[in-house]
Amino acid sequence: MNNDPFLFRESKKYKNPIPSREFILAYLDKLQTPIDHNSLFKELNLSRKEHYKALRLRLRAMERDGQLILINRYHYALPYKCETMKGFVIGHRHGYGWFRPEGQISNHIDVFLPHHQMRTIIHGDYVLVRSFCAYKNARKEGRVLQLLKQCKDQIVGRLFFKNNTKYVLANDSRINRDILIPDDDSSNAQVGNIVVVEIINRNEHCAKGIIGKIIEVLGESMLPGIAIKVALLTHKIPNIWPDNVEKEISNFLNFSGKISEKSKKGRLDLRDLPFITIDDEDAHDFDDAVFCKARKNGGWRLWVAVADVSYYVHPNSYIDKEAINRGNSVYLPSRVIPMLPEVLSNGLCSLKPKVDRLCLICEISISDMGKLLDYKHYEAIISSHKRFTYNEVSAILNGDKVLRILYNPFIRHLEELHKMYKVLKNARNHRGSIEFDVFATKIIFSCRYKIDRIEPIIRNDAHKIVEECMILANIASALLLEKSKIPVLFRIHDSPDNINLKELRIFLDRLGLNLTGGLKPSSKDYANLISKIANHKNKELIQSVLLRSMKQAVYSSNNTGHFGLGLKVYVHVTSPIRRYSDLVLHRLIKYILSQENNTLTNSYYRYSSSDINFYSAQCSMTERRADNVNRMVSDWFKSEYIKDYIGEEFNGIIIHITHFGFFVRLDELYIDGLVHISCLTNDCYKFNLLNQSLIGKNFGINYRLGDIVKVKILSIDSEHSKITLKLVKGK
Repeated sequence: MNNDPFLFRESKKYKNPIPSREFILAYLDKLQTPIDHNSLFKELNLSRKEHYKALRLRLRAMERDGQLILINRYHYALPYKCETMKGFVIGHRHGYGWFRPEGQISNHIDVFLPHHQMRTIIHGDYVLVRSFCAYKNARKEGRVLQLLKQCKDQIVGRLFFKNNTKYVLANDSRINRDILIPDDDSSNAQVGNIVVVEIINRNEHCAKGIIGKIIEVLGESMLPGIAIKVALLTHKIPNIWPDNVEKEISNFLNFSGKISEKSKKGRLDLRDLPFITIDDEDAHDFDDAVFCKARKNGGWRLWVAVADVSYYVHPNSYIDKEAINRGNSVYLPSRVIPMLPEVLSNGLCSLKPKVDRLCLICEISISDMGKLLDYKHYEAIISSHKRFTYNEVSAILNGDKVLRILYNPFIRHLEELHKMYKVLKNARNHRGSIEFDVFATKIIFSCRYKIDRIEPIIRNDAHKIVEECMILANIASALLLEKSKIPVLFRIHDSPDNINLKELRIFLDRLGLNLTGGLKPSSKDYANLISKIANHKNKELIQSVLLRSMKQAVYSSNNTGHFGLGLKVYVHVTSPIRRYSDLVLHRLIKYILSQENNTLTNSYYRYSSSDINFYSAQCSMTERRADNVNRMVSDWFKSEYIKDYIGEEFNGIIIHITHFGFFVRLDELYIDGLVHISCLTNDCYKFNLLNQSLIGKNFGINYRLGDIVKVKILSIDSEHSKITLKLVKGK
C-alpha cells in the first residue's frame, strides 16, 4: 500500500483509502494467473472490514469499465492477457457449451463455456469471447464479451403446456432452453404438435426468458417427410431455391438439355472416344466419365472427363452464391438436396449417354508399374457411349455371360480399365496408401418411405476402378495447381495425434496386434496393419477403431499433404456438380490454361488467398454438415424399421463404450443400440478410458470393444433415434 504512487490522491478522496486502480493493474500485470478477491485482499496487505468491501466495489467498477475481466465468476485478470476471438456457440444438452473460433472445423481448440456464460446465448450465436486458463494446466474457458449476431435460424420442436404456459422443447438437444409461446403467437397449434418456431425476443432481462412464435405446424407424429424436414432445419441445410436463383434457372430451360454450337468452339472434339460412366443405379448427376487404352511401349493412357460446370456457373452469379451456401449436394435416404439446380446437375452438366457434353479433360500417361508419367488438362466436348452401374461392371468382369454378350462392344475397354486398376492399386499399396473397407449400409425402400430391408454396401472392383481413376486425376491436377504458385484449395489429411495413438495401441495390444512406427507412424504402418487383419474375426471393428484414431480430412489453403493416401499434395476436381471445392479448382485450372495459351474465357477465375481461406472453412463445414444430417435421417429410418422387432433377441458385437454403457451392432439388422449401464445389474461398473472397457467393481466382470453379446430390443424412441437394448447373455 505504501508503494502506491497514487496514495496521496486516494487519501484525499477516501477516508479509508485502498490501493489505486493503477496500483492494482500494475500488480496484476506481474501475475501469471488470475487472482480471486480474497487472495488479492491478502496480497495487498489489507486487513480492515471496510477495506474488504471497498476493494470488492473497486474491482467491480474496474470490470465495468473494461480494465479487468472476471473469470470463472471469482477471479480477475487483465484483458490483454486473455485471448479475444470471434466464433460460434455450440450448445450442450446439459446446459454448458463450447465456443468454436470462426473458420475452425475441428473441435481440438474449442473453448469451454460454463453454465452461467450460456444464460444469454444459445447454440448458433456468433459471439466475441475471451479465453483463459483459471488455473495452471487447466482447460481453456471462455467469457462471452459480446453477442455479435443472434442466431435467427428456425427451430423445430414439440409444443407442451404446463402451469398455464405454452412452450416448445427443441428437437435439437444443443438448445436446452424452453421457448415460451404467447397465446396469440401459437398459430392454432395443439399441444403435442411438432412445430417450427421463430425466436422473437431474447432480452436477457426478460423475466420470461426466450419468447418464440410458431410459424408452421408440421403435425402430431414424426412421419418420414416430417423427419427429413426436421433434420434439414436442425442442421441448417438450404433446400429451397431463392427467387433470384429461380430467375437464373429459367435462362437454362431454353437449352432443352442440348449444348449450343457456340460453346463447342475452341474445344477438342473427343466424341469418338468410347467414354463410359460408372455409377450407382439411382444416380442422375454424372460428374465424370473414363476411357483408357494401352500404350505401345507399355502402360496406359487414361482420359478422365469431368463435367465443365464452370462454363455454366460463373463467379458471383446467384446460382454460384447459392452453391457456396450449400457447399455440396446432400444425399439422404430417399432424397437428394442438390448443390446446383436440377436443370444443371441432372441436365446440361450431367454426362448422360449419347448426348454432347462440355468437359474439362485430364489426360494422363501411366507406366506399366502404375507411375504417373505425364499429364495435361484441356477443354473438350465428349459424348458418353454408355452408362454402366457398379454392379453391371462387376458382373461383366466376373464373367456374366448374358451381360458380356449384351455389352460386347465395351468388354475390351472394361477389361483394359481393370488391368490398369490392378497396377494402380499395387502402386498405391507400395507408397503406403490406407484403404479402409469401411462398413456401411443402404436402406432399401418398398413404397411410401416404408423400409423393406437394410443391406450392407459391398465395394466391388468397379467401385475401385473409378476410385483409382479419380485419385489419379486429382493427383495430376494437384501437381499442376501446386506448380502454378497461386492460392489453391488443397485437400489435406493430417497425421494422428499422440493421445489417439496411445488409446489405439492399448486397444490393439489387447487383441495381440501392433502398430509399428513408434510415436509417428506413417500411412504405410497403418496399411501394413490393415493387411494383417484381412481375415481377422473382428476386422470391421478394428478398422473402425483405426479410423477413429485418425483425423478428419479437410480443405485448406496450406498444403500439409494427405496422410491417408500417402501423398505430398492432393486436391478434389472430379465432382464439380456436387462439390463446390471442385468447381473452385476448375476455375483455377482454366486460369492456368488461359495463361499458358494466352486465351481468355468467362469461366476461369483466380482467387485471392483470403478467398481460398474462406472456401476452405466453408467447404469443410458443409461437408461435415451433410454427414451429420445424413446420419440423423438414417438413424431415424432405422429406429422406425426396428420397431417391428421390439422384444426379440439378437446377437451383436460391442462397437463403442462410454461411461453410461456400451453400443451393440446387431448382426442381422446392421443397426446400433445402447445397453445402458443401469441395465447391468449384476455389478457396479466403472468406465476405463485407456482400456476402452466397463469393469465391474465387485466381481471384475468387464465388457470390452469386440465382445460378442446377446441382447433384447427393449424400447425405441424414434423421435430422437434412440434404441435401448437389454443384455441377455454376455459375461
